[in-house]
Amino acid sequence: MQAQAPNAPYVGLWTRLDGFRAAELAQLVTERAVVRASLMRATIHLVTAADFAALRPVVQPVLERGLYTGSPFGRHLAGVDVAELIDMARALHDEKPRSRAELRTLLAKRWPEHDPMSLAYAATYLIPLVQVPPRGIWGRSGPIAWTTSKSWLGRDVGSDSAPDAMVLRYLAAFGPATVMDVQAWSGLTRLREVIDRLRTQLRLFHDERGRELFDLPDAPRPDPDTPAPARFLPEYDNLLFSHADRARVIVGDRRLGSSKVPLFPGNGGNFGTLLVDGFWQGMWKIARHQGRATLAIEPFIRLSKNDAAALADEGARLLAFAAGDDGGHDVRIASTAVSDARWAQIAPPGRGRGRSPAP
Repeated sequence: MQAQAPNAPYVGLWTRLDGFRAAELAQLVTERAVVRASLMRATIHLVTAADFAALRPVVQPVLERGLYTGSPFGRHLAGVDVAELIDMARALHDEKPRSRAELRTLLAKRWPEHDPMSLAYAATYLIPLVQVPPRGIWGRSGPIAWTTSKSWLGRDVGSDSAPDAMVLRYLAAFGPATVMDVQAWSGLTRLREVIDRLRTQLRLFHDERGRELFDLPDAPRPDPDTPAPARFLPEYDNLLFSHADRARVIVGDRRLGSSKVPLFPGNGGNFGTLLVDGFWQGMWKIARHQGRATLAIEPFIRLSKNDAAALADEGARLLAFAAGDDGGHDVRIASTAVSDARWAQIAPPGRGRGRSPAP
């Protein structure tokens, strides 16, 4: 699950699973069965411990590229013995979980002439680190502290960097999809040869433009007329980031990463996008005041009565999940379609606009 905002995966799983309870996921994080770490697209994801061990070596080239070409930190490492930096940072994280602020202070003692924050970020990109609780626990907050996978999970990550299994996992979730779709989701490049290697295990389709689409042979492919229920997605949900051609879920030229989809400071879980008939057609946010929680729904389109009723019903369920401790709940749907400019005014100031945040 996409997880830059720590509470976002809770809402993401709630919207996908019947009967999901936040305490179940929180327990998995506490028990170290699930971890938060930098993975696909060099962004924070929440995955099982087993998946982290398998996926980290596959996406390591993505993280290295993110450090040296996708961030300002790599260019500040000129003259640093990177192997020595990795060894020192790994040993420091093995001792105990450390924040970047703590790590940069310690690394600066060895390389005082270099930018300390760049030294600390290099560790996150180059070493298999995981974030430790209380970060990622629903209803709690705490500093962002990292430790090594070996220290936290009792084992190192794997050594198999072949992406074949990961590609099949992607198609199980997001197929039918093109090679470019898989690359957009993972951050990896040159996956055409991988798909060619897997062709005998896949079913081939073509879209209206003649592009090849690949899927697992037995994957569910509902009839095009199957209704798509109203759904509330959290910040930066993978559904919106997992295809190069985002027209399958995004109407017009609306863009992710703009002021309409910021990543706000805090733990998340109070803001996101909403789907109507399977397409991104609006935004939602939860505000709390004097013991009441209000869900504000701001559609980009004029809603039919049936769609408005479905959103109100699903919104009440969302409030019961995300704001169950508040004394009262209200669902409010804007009477007119909100424009992009209007949403930019009512959305609170955010961070991470224009690109996914660094790990």
